[in-house]
Amino acid sequence: MEEKKKNILSRRRFIGQTSCAAVGYTTLLSSLLNLKAFEAAAVGCSEQPDNYKALVCVLLSGGADSYNMLMPRGGIAFDDYLTTRSNLAIPASSMLQIDPASAAGQLYGVHPSMPEIQTMFQSGRLAFISNVGTLIQPTTVQQFYSGGHPLPLGLFSHSDQIQQWQTGRPHERSATGWGGRISDLINSMNTNQNISMNISLSGTNVFQRGASSIEYAITNQGSVGINGYTQDWLPDIIRSQAIDNMLDASYVDIYKSTYMNTIKQSRDSGIEFQAAIDMIPEFNQPFSESYLSQSFRMIAKTIAAREILGFERQIFFVNYGGWDHHDELLNNQAAMLSDLSRALGDFNGVMNEIGTAENVTTFTISDFARTLTSNGNGTDHAWGGNAMVMGGAVNGGDIFGNYPSLALGTSLDLSDGALVPTTSADEYMAELALWFGVQPSELNEILPNLSNFYDTNSPGLPLGFLNI
Repeated sequence: MEEKKKNILSRRRFIGQTSCAAVGYTTLLSSLLNLKAFEAAAVGCSEQPDNYKALVCVLLSGGADSYNMLMPRGGIAFDDYLTTRSNLAIPASSMLQIDPASAAGQLYGVHPSMPEIQTMFQSGRLAFISNVGTLIQPTTVQQFYSGGHPLPLGLFSHSDQIQQWQTGRPHERSATGWGGRISDLINSMNTNQNISMNISLSGTNVFQRGASSIEYAITNQGSVGINGYTQDWLPDIIRSQAIDNMLDASYVDIYKSTYMNTIKQSRDSGIEFQAAIDMIPEFNQPFSESYLSQSFRMIAKTIAAREILGFERQIFFVNYGGWDHHDELLNNQAAMLSDLSRALGDFNGVMNEIGTAENVTTFTISDFARTLTSNGNGTDHAWGGNAMVMGGAVNGGDIFGNYPSLALGTSLDLSDGALVPTTSADEYMAELALWFGVQPSELNEILPNLSNFYDTNSPGLPLGFLNI
């Protein structure tokens, strides 16, 4: 224990050291960077506590055409896919084969631009959740058209559906998200109360906002901080000292005092966060230069610095937009799925490298799926679709939920292949929350419609895609 104290630079030491004058901080930071070789060796090692857990939410905003991500690869199911998707169908010979454990003889494949996804699925590190969507109650086509059945507000609307996937409250327009409500419940597990456990790579979002929780926004380069603060350049050093003088002054006016305290906390947390991140050496696992891969690289660095920062629980959010493919679907999707697959593969690799694969679960959400039928060169807004979950705790190599028939005119088809979900987003979210440490008795507080789909007193999990 004593050796561990020597090797790990504590959060309190960061605060104490970085409260000095700007010029002193610059000198200190340079020294810290020179010490990186032996100090950071302890950061990502096996001495880390085993009870750390992180959720990483990846929003594919715009509505991803997920029935070209996961597809039937043979038999009648593939014939239906080929007929329905017409000029947007992926040839079976181009699909990357996967072998779901519960396929019962049905052949499946993933998009040819997703080799990392194929590898992780086959190795048991990734699973698909099929035909999942926002629901208030189980719904049929007949109930949808009846006019009296409770339906999510603003179905097929980007803004409403993006919001509902983040809030877990499709019956209302809520200002808080299910990630934020989770953090309200368990934030006391973290010793760091200066930096939020909710780290966003995509700025302000509803998902991470709770009654007492907000996101801590960073970039894929680290803390945003105050522009030009504590830089190794004389004008910035002078500016930093002036800022410190303003922030450290006493103000009688309560409004000025509150404002300055807020900015001061932001300054201190920015310094604390960046100093911790700077202690982490580069990983052996390479990352591509894409925005998404670099975002995952920064998430990985934050996870590697978790003990320095004093976190046992963290929730991350990254928005990867541009999936509204009403046109040029095949070309656009090929490029974006390649980027997504590579980024997830990079992140999985570094989680294995630093020994946290069992402690981190990454999952995708999207506004909605898209119509199975082509509008000529793209697809339009629909409803139920497929999502991915990745991590060492995932019961990978399988498809959870019910993969639907892709023929037109089925009992799930509203029109043009817009499918009614057979798995609720609530079940998906609830299982992630349970794995994260939320108690079954607390689930209905986070997801008020969950009892319409899952009995929290039952011995089993909603879907079973996680080892809990």
